[in-house]
Amino acid sequence: MVLKVRTVIAYKHYFEEFLLAQPNKVQDKIFKVIEIIETYERIPSTYLKSIKGADGLYEARIKLGSDIWRVFCFFHRGKLVILLNGFVKKSQKTPKKEIDKALRLMTEYYATKNE
Repeated sequence: MVLKVRTVIAYKHYFEEFLLAQPNKVQDKIFKVIEIIETYERIPSTYLKSIKGADGLYEARIKLGSDIWRVFCFFHRGKLVILLNGFVKKSQKTPKKEIDKALRLMTEYYATKNE
């Protein structure tokens, strides 16, 4: 049995909607990356990377063939990872509207936690 070093949960319905819209192969790959986030003490940046200029926001990185997907997330109290929205990456630069949406969801999450 693999020991988890952190817990990964989804905030509201955004991640699930994104996940269900993807082909099965992609869903499997996304679950693999989530498992890495849950079980690796130090997560390689090929799987999880912080977003420059977006305080506390990270992107889980999924690659299958030449296709790329991203799922935004953030750490809460160190050991809890909250999944936000996801998208298919079509260009080098992460679209600002996707980052803005993730930041809005992160702010909303903290507002509901009253912290």
